[in-house]
Amino acid sequence: MTAPHPLVATAQALADELLAPHAQQVDQEGVPASHIEAIRRSGLLGVSAPKEYGGAGAPDAVAREIMEILAGACCSTWFVQTQHHTPVKMLAKSELPVRERLLRPLATGELLAGIAFAHVRAFPRVPVRATAEGEGWRFDGRVPWYTGWGLNDVMLLAGVTDADEVVFAFTEAREQPGLRPSPPMRLAALTAARTVSLDLDGLRLPEESVVLRAPQDKFALVDRPRNTNASPAVFGVAYAALGLLEQAGETGPARVLRGRLDEVRRQVYALAEHPVPHERVEERLALKTRSYELMRAATSAAVVAQGGRAMDLGSPAQRLAREGLFLLVQGQTAEVRRAHLDALADF
Repeated sequence: MTAPHPLVATAQALADELLAPHAQQVDQEGVPASHIEAIRRSGLLGVSAPKEYGGAGAPDAVAREIMEILAGACCSTWFVQTQHHTPVKMLAKSELPVRERLLRPLATGELLAGIAFAHVRAFPRVPVRATAEGEGWRFDGRVPWYTGWGLNDVMLLAGVTDADEVVFAFTEAREQPGLRPSPPMRLAALTAARTVSLDLDGLRLPEESVVLRAPQDKFALVDRPRNTNASPAVFGVAYAALGLLEQAGETGPARVLRGRLDEVRRQVYALAEHPVPHERVEERLALKTRSYELMRAATSAAVVAQGGRAMDLGSPAQRLAREGLFLLVQGQTAEVRRAHLDALADF
């Protein structure tokens, strides 16, 4: 057996010593800056970043394992930091000037990035319009969800032009002319992740802030696999719930569910390594919905094992069940929703 990647060991230590012991408090009070500072120092923010820019350049399998560990320990903290990795990957592939300005500080954890582009998946509806103006771009509209407000340093924002081109650009994650955040949202789960909406009214960003411009249809082809594959966070939360079930002495149900979860996880990750990420979509969606079923079974079993105590807001079983509900719709697209509803109808 080979030793785990050093960053996997780092993530496990962070989960065991900081995240899991404080997960109930974070759920009620919010992700503290100290948690984010610990993640910055850990090197985890650079797991997928190129080594020449201060990152680890680790394989995707390592990044997936780290996601599982963090999500199972404290889903709110995981959700804040997971926003960071897409901007890093996008910068690593970019040949535009913003790469040299931002990739190293993001890879080393000097800066933490958030994302404001999930709304692009609503096309042909365009919640945020990008318009070429002078030597830069103007953004108008409303970003429905932005996580990590007050914790992130920069955000990756996207809008769609009249010519159906998607424009991605970086800006500071703060209130500024043309950008106004809503009050923090009160959510059934992950309120702790500091999610707001953003009103954009003539936010102007220079051309040198742009990291990518792509026709909407080409971007959708690349983006589609991100949502048809099951998130490692689903497995992290499910395994955490099975841990509670075992602690309650219910080793029989836990063993059966763990075996099923292990097998689905193996299949999901094998497909994630498929060389053509936009192929075998139906199989990916079927495995994703099966992952949801097993997560729901695991978190429900943890609640049942705890009985009435699980209704207390201090119960980890009830927190994991709510986090599971959140993961059912996190990053949801119309295609994923249809597949999930069809699977539920056949249950």
